[in-house]
Amino acid sequence: MERLPRIEQYGLIGDMQTSAHVCDDGSIDWLCLPRFDSPAVFAGLLGTQKHGTWQIAPASSVSRDSSGTVDERKYRGDSLVLESLWRTPTGSVRVLDFMPPRDGTPQVIRIVEGVSGVVEMVSAMRPKPGYGSVSPWIHEVGGRMVAEAGADALWLDTCVPQVEKDGVVVSAFAVAAGQSVAFVLSWCPSHAAAQDVPVPEAALTETLAFWQDWTTECTYEGPYREAVVRSLIALKAMTYGPSGGIVAAPTTSLPELIGGDRNWDYRATWLRDASTTLAALLGTGYQQEAQAWRRWLLRAVAGDPENLQIMYGITGERDLRERELPWLPGYEGSTPVRIGNGAADQLQLDVYGEVIETLYLAHQNGVAHCADTAVLHRRLVEHLSRRWREPDEGIWEIRGARRHFVHSKVMAWVAVDRTIRLAEAGAGALDMDPAPLVELRSAIHHEVCTEGFDPVRNTFTQSYGSQELDAATLLIPRVGFLPPDDPRVVGTVDAVRRELSTPDGLVRRYPTSGNRTGVDGLKGDEGSFLLCSFWLVDGLALTGRIDEARALYEGLLELRNDLGLLAEEYDPVQRRQLGNFPQAFSHMGLIESARLLQVLTAGPAHRHGPVSVPAPRSAASSTRTTSPDLTPQHATHA
Repeated sequence: MERLPRIEQYGLIGDMQTSAHVCDDGSIDWLCLPRFDSPAVFAGLLGTQKHGTWQIAPASSVSRDSSGTVDERKYRGDSLVLESLWRTPTGSVRVLDFMPPRDGTPQVIRIVEGVSGVVEMVSAMRPKPGYGSVSPWIHEVGGRMVAEAGADALWLDTCVPQVEKDGVVVSAFAVAAGQSVAFVLSWCPSHAAAQDVPVPEAALTETLAFWQDWTTECTYEGPYREAVVRSLIALKAMTYGPSGGIVAAPTTSLPELIGGDRNWDYRATWLRDASTTLAALLGTGYQQEAQAWRRWLLRAVAGDPENLQIMYGITGERDLRERELPWLPGYEGSTPVRIGNGAADQLQLDVYGEVIETLYLAHQNGVAHCADTAVLHRRLVEHLSRRWREPDEGIWEIRGARRHFVHSKVMAWVAVDRTIRLAEAGAGALDMDPAPLVELRSAIHHEVCTEGFDPVRNTFTQSYGSQELDAATLLIPRVGFLPPDDPRVVGTVDAVRRELSTPDGLVRRYPTSGNRTGVDGLKGDEGSFLLCSFWLVDGLALTGRIDEARALYEGLLELRNDLGLLAEEYDPVQRRQLGNFPQAFSHMGLIESARLLQVLTAGPAHRHGPVSVPAPRSAASSTRTTSPDLTPQHATHA
């Protein structure tokens, strides 16, 4: 019986245009070419090996009914070059997997290095374009193997013999100590001429140099730096270089509950996800990504901010229609497998706050407002001022009835508040009269504190008139809506911790309904949401419980896989990661919580990153203690 790897058994390699998932048995089970959102040529992650895979491993461990996982694996330094080491009775062997930052055709390079003795190896590649639905034409051209199907051609180059058998390109070879054998998989349009055979060793040197140069720009020198840098690399890997768009995750349909149907496609650019990811990058010294994202935003929204979508394609596409792929059985039988995302058409008022917050942070970091950005900013605020009282689908992209979600209203307040700050500071071309905005900010604040707060339980609720809680309310002090020592903030942190936490202290987004349809319009449960657990770290830290915050944070670090990667959720019962992987929000939360702990435990001279949340400005909170200098963080999808 074929062994099904857990999500955390995968590592990530990528070239800032797409990525591949490498299992700890040497198999690549997910690869979309040429872009993150292109159809997968290896889709075994959402089915079986017959849906596409490429395994390189010792001959004794190539089948998944064996226990042929690696003995050691790691990334080489601060890079996305993955090293996997096997020890066998006859010797040991290392495989280096990487994708060179692209300047032309996408490539996956796998270098097999003999470490000791002699090891018999097998490379078995089964390409299945079209998300595992198409059997390509595999043939030899000038000593090179090529698999062609429709518009796609996959060229596999190596120095050892290759044969095709039943749709699988196989190479059997031996590698001795000091020897190496390289395999290079290249994609190009099937009608185009084949690319030149690359030089793998030169590509390895260039790839390592790229990541070394990029990571040296990191300004964070606080606690947990290794985890922060690894998370920054993961976020960079999820950035589509040509456009500046950032995917929420490079996978689709990895389930939030094994066997359930909460399976969504995250290979698009959510305004919320991209904004909060950029907040983490800006706070650790990376400005170029913010400039590229701002250009992406201007192109994506174009001249139509009144019809702002909550997500776009990675180059600004608007049509993200959702459909199902019935031929794929799903990860561990979790169906349906979906591509596209129907939430693109939802109304989510909080995204106005996240976008404007990012523009504010960029300005704080020296990325000045340009005239085009100012026009977009003004139109977004004007549109929000007309619609903020409407119910919406909220931060979690519910598929039930719209509600007046507290978090959405708080983020509308953030949009207005940050606009006032920029206008008062005379930021660039943002020519706005702050007086009416001050009145609007006060009105939003008053309504939230009146309609969204339960005085009996001393907590903010999920929506107006609701008894349910929502972990997103943990962001209220982080974004400066109320100061951390406000009793309503302390009460909300305590209530979320009490009612939404698992026995291990992890946090769920909101109560789910088991087999009943709940507020989100979906049946079934889900795991604990890792970003929400990082929000609880922040809530505990801001309300003075630093030791408890640090203990929870360190517990969350233990949930990372052996390569430092996190999915969207975690199942504390089965003790495994769930959801799309790796998840930008989880890594953003890890970075921002580390920065907050640094701020709260170090003097001002040691603080890094933007001053992003001054004292709250509203009649209800103006007399209370100010929030520390933080970079806010927000949240994600259904």
